[in-house]
Amino acid sequence: MFEPELLKTFLAVERAGGFTAAGRLLGLRQSTVSGHIARLEQAAGRELFRRDTRNLALTADGAAMIGFARSILDAQAQADAYFSGSTLTGLIRLGASDDVMARELPDILLEFRRTHPGVDLELTVGLSENLKTRMAAGELDLVFGKRLPGERHGDLLWRDRLVWAGRSGTTDFEDPVPFVTYPAPSITRQMALRALKHAGRTWRVACVSDSLLGLRAAVLAGLGVIAHAESVLPDGLVTIDDPRLPELGELDFVLMHRRSTLSEAEQALAAAIASGARRLRRGAGTDGV
Repeated sequence: MFEPELLKTFLAVERAGGFTAAGRLLGLRQSTVSGHIARLEQAAGRELFRRDTRNLALTADGAAMIGFARSILDAQAQADAYFSGSTLTGLIRLGASDDVMARELPDILLEFRRTHPGVDLELTVGLSENLKTRMAAGELDLVFGKRLPGERHGDLLWRDRLVWAGRSGTTDFEDPVPFVTYPAPSITRQMALRALKHAGRTWRVACVSDSLLGLRAAVLAGLGVIAHAESVLPDGLVTIDDPRLPELGELDFVLMHRRSTLSEAEQALAAAIASGARRLRRGAGTDGV
């Protein structure tokens, strides 16, 4: 018997690339994560990870365990959903900003679908301001995105620090600042340009993309720096604390809804996102709840 809790920890370690990072995802201490992996390896009778002081890699048995773990957890979730008798049905049109989709939101949505198989999700990914406009037009039911400091719409999930980020070793901060950015009406773009203008800096737009994948690639290619929420910073990018770049302030991650009274299915999804908010962060930023 492989305990589901141990399998979940195993998959989190594989996904995060380390015990400490997995602990942040799961809200567990690093020692607890290590203990879970040790117990799972004892149950399997095989070594699942090859460790040294710097690197962590799956063994051949660990790679095989990934498929088994997913199958076991899927089967358990299906059984739980069947016997729990969830009666929720309907369609929820969810909007999500690109940066939260890059973290743990897909797993949260997968768990929600397993628990409530009668609820259909229709997902739209885009800029927060565009999603908010579509929701106001009746095209979306819930939106998980960002808002500017001082705005009041939506339910606050957490408050985050907006930072400059680039590839490791980036030092090109003289005028004009090479700027990698989402297109307008991006909130992070708006805040960054406002800060640069207030500081008397000039800039040039080195890359514009409506995809975080494209922005990350541009930054890793050394084209420029990006303004991004610290707690959901893409893998491979590092925070740049340089006095030549102006402070950017904070922004809010919120859950917005079209109706004042949510359906039962919408309430369940909103609760799942709110409870999983810690998993969507990497521990940086300021708690907003």
